[in-house]
Amino acid sequence: MININEEYFDENEKPLDRLCVNGGFTRIFRKIAVVGDSLSSGEFESVQSDGSHGYHDMFEYSWGQVIARSCGSEVFNFSRGGMTAMEYCNSFADNFRMWDSAKACQAYIIAMGANDCFRLKPEEMGSVEKDVDLGDYHNNNTNTFAGAYATIIQRYKQIQPRAKFFLVTLCSEEYGEDYVPDEDEKRLMFRDIIFELAEKFENCYVIDLFKYAPRFDANYREKFCLLGHLNPMGYVFTGDMICSYIDYIIRHNPNDFKEVGFIGTDLHG
Repeated sequence: MININEEYFDENEKPLDRLCVNGGFTRIFRKIAVVGDSLSSGEFESVQSDGSHGYHDMFEYSWGQVIARSCGSEVFNFSRGGMTAMEYCNSFADNFRMWDSAKACQAYIIAMGANDCFRLKPEEMGSVEKDVDLGDYHNNNTNTFAGAYATIIQRYKQIQPRAKFFLVTLCSEEYGEDYVPDEDEKRLMFRDIIFELAEKFENCYVIDLFKYAPRFDANYREKFCLLGHLNPMGYVFTGDMICSYIDYIIRHNPNDFKEVGFIGTDLHG
């Protein structure tokens, strides 16, 4: 006989202790959007004959589409290589109709930050306390990373008020000869902003890959990377990790997800 407490609700379990290859309880979401950058777009990096590098968004290889195939769900790639939170809000989402209510989803996985962290000065990262207005994001959220990231959440909440949001931190990396000292500080600054936003908004959860995912070290890069981006196996592994983490969140907060089937309707349990 299956013991559901041992199988599903072990209070000592950590988020990635069990790797789901079939989607787990992530399958409760029938429509999911992935908001992100190149790593959310299945981007592969190539080298041309002249030594220049090419960058190719191949969405069918993205971890979002891995989730779609694992869960049998519809997953939208609201992403593009090089994306930042400010560009997403200022032009990209409007130009490509990412705010279209016809594409409203039950869950939004927001996985951007690498371009923001490493292109912006620390002061341009902003703060949740100073740059986010819960009452009027349109006029009062500032044009910083924190302000733009919050705007993404707020606009999708306006489109789908009962949706669930999963905010993804950057992975921890082990650096080689190209190590830049302030990168560690920026990753942690980004992580702090993500946790503050999750506390500020309802129905927001953190997928903390910085703490729980394998480090991006030489061994990881050898197996899962193609130059500066992931290879096909890396995107599958990332999709399995994201599914597994969401499955963990659902299993450890079951009351939060009882009415997922009613998201987008006026029905309540």
